[in-house]
Amino acid sequence: MDRIHRLRASAGAEWLLGGFALLRKAPLALGTLGALWGLLGTFVLALAAVVPALGAAVQLLVAIAGPVLFAGLVWAVREVQQDRPALPSHLLRGVQEGHLASLLVTLLPQMVAGVLLGILLLVLVGPQQLQHLLSVSEELNSMAAAGAQPTPEQVQAMIADLPAGRILLWLLLGIGLAVVAGLTVFVSVPRIVFDGRPGLAAMGDSLRACMHNLPALAVFAVVTVIALFAVYFAVMLLALVVQAVAGPLFGALVGQALLMAVVMPLLAGAVLVAWGQLFGRAAAPAVATPAAPDRFEA
Repeated sequence: MDRIHRLRASAGAEWLLGGFALLRKAPLALGTLGALWGLLGTFVLALAAVVPALGAAVQLLVAIAGPVLFAGLVWAVREVQQDRPALPSHLLRGVQEGHLASLLVTLLPQMVAGVLLGILLLVLVGPQQLQHLLSVSEELNSMAAAGAQPTPEQVQAMIADLPAGRILLWLLLGIGLAVVAGLTVFVSVPRIVFDGRPGLAAMGDSLRACMHNLPALAVFAVVTVIALFAVYFAVMLLALVVQAVAGPLFGALVGQALLMAVVMPLLAGAVLVAWGQLFGRAAAPAVATPAAPDRFEA
């Protein structure tokens, strides 16, 4: 079995910096792939809004397309890493290489987490309280739509009978499940596409690698949130300028495309660099002088 490298906490920052370095290496090509993904998602959701009967089928299509397109983007980023051009056809490379079934398996953690959260919500909160919570939400939305601002006393009266402690516990459990699901799929896509691992085995590898490198994962999470906030702020400013010139619809479309053009290649590059360091594969050009990692047999 492949060896998993134990890395320093600072490696988490190196993953993100490596993603930025790869994006800077081919910003137009990789940005185009990310923008195509964003525009495709926007078109599909618009189709669902126009034809509501297709809503469920469209949501299923978007869910299936996610891991496939991300695998293609990771492939394209690796092509850039190895000084080859990134092409739109790379977005379907995971399917072309015969990895469709394994890539779809990576949706299982999200599905399992969703089912568990639903069960926990029923157990902790109960059907009657859920109905009450739904009515409170609808009432607050109605007040907001009417331009009314609820007073603290009104909000307090609405939520007085809700089990706040159990709802908070459910939210904390939800965060925990989301973290576990994220660790399970973090580097599973390159394990499938480049190492030829089956879906379940790749997710197991990803979870083990992440559990042995939690400090690096924590650093990566923090710096990624900061970077994504900065990217989102810059893109929204540009989208506001476009909106003022060409209208709100075009501004929103440009904002969505630009955001995906930056965020998705960046994340794909960071995952590629993380996979390279965790499993000793070829990684992006060094952005810092890394220490020699300790190794253990996974």
